[in-house]
Amino acid sequence: MMQQLSTLSNAQSRSISPENFTGAKGKGGMAESGTGASCARDLGQGWKVSPSVVVEAGTTFEIADIAGPGNIEQIWLTPTGNWRFSILRIYWDDQEHPAVECPVGDFFASGWGQFAQVTSLAVCVNPGSAFNCYWNMPFRKRCRMTLENLADEDMRLYYQINYSLAPVDESAAYFHAQFRRTNPLPYKEVYTILDGVEGHGHYAGTYMAWGVNNSGWWGEGEIKFFMDGDEEFPTICGTGTEDYFCGSYNFENKATGQYQEYNTPYAGLPQVIRPDGVYRSQTRFGLYRWHITDPVRFQEDLRVTIQALGWRSGGRYLPLQDDIASVAYWYQSLPSKPFAQLPDRDYLEIL
Repeated sequence: MMQQLSTLSNAQSRSISPENFTGAKGKGGMAESGTGASCARDLGQGWKVSPSVVVEAGTTFEIADIAGPGNIEQIWLTPTGNWRFSILRIYWDDQEHPAVECPVGDFFASGWGQFAQVTSLAVCVNPGSAFNCYWNMPFRKRCRMTLENLADEDMRLYYQINYSLAPVDESAAYFHAQFRRTNPLPYKEVYTILDGVEGHGHYAGTYMAWGVNNSGWWGEGEIKFFMDGDEEFPTICGTGTEDYFCGSYNFENKATGQYQEYNTPYAGLPQVIRPDGVYRSQTRFGLYRWHITDPVRFQEDLRVTIQALGWRSGGRYLPLQDDIASVAYWYQSLPSKPFAQLPDRDYLEIL
């Protein structure tokens, strides 16, 4: 990407924010009313009159509606309130159902509702609640983004959508992201990160908010990618949960005897919530793995699962019954299949 910065382009740069709701050329900073109007009363138009919006309780706000062809290049959001109760949806090319449907925190690798620094190529989360997304999102006809507020309280949203208008290569696929949660995971069942995908595409990443309900180590489970007609056995089978997230040996810092958080461009464990100390019950983990250099390509269909597996007496594996949530990120051709209905607010809630 750095090499491309010196290459001239005819693409047109645009940006949508509360200071320019449509992204139209030469129309930024013109607001005469907005959430900053009182603060700007001595200065007037052009002085941060409309830096944010209020999304009322129980309503959906349309962040962007862009006519293509074009490409979403960066998304910055900083919402208030409960991050699990704010649902981000993205629609491509007039498809009626969303290609992205996630609680805003989980989409930005922050599934536990608490700040943790995330420093990666695809997602960055910066103080105090600055969510940044750098996934490439080309579209041909239209891009529409909405944010639904499921909470009983209004929330304030600062946001900026940076994009370009330019022709899109015929080989470009559409970005998708789907949230799931199972709490608790039934005994001896595997957790399904993604299934029901049909079409041509490639898997691009995983975020997991994993709440452990047992004491002891919890990450022996294998991730499996079933593609293009695989049935009982997958084509790609991992060797352990921490291995998939590019860690090793229980994510433990041997010098401290504690879990060690880490951030890298492609994988990380940015968040460990330790109510009782290392290897005790109710520890919560946030993990990401981006398949930027190693996308998992499929021609017809894809299913992704992961086992929740710890240890029991006698050196035997223990199937765990954990609280597991995930976001799967992938690219595929359209049309894509509708997602299963998102869980209700009570099931989404973190307690």
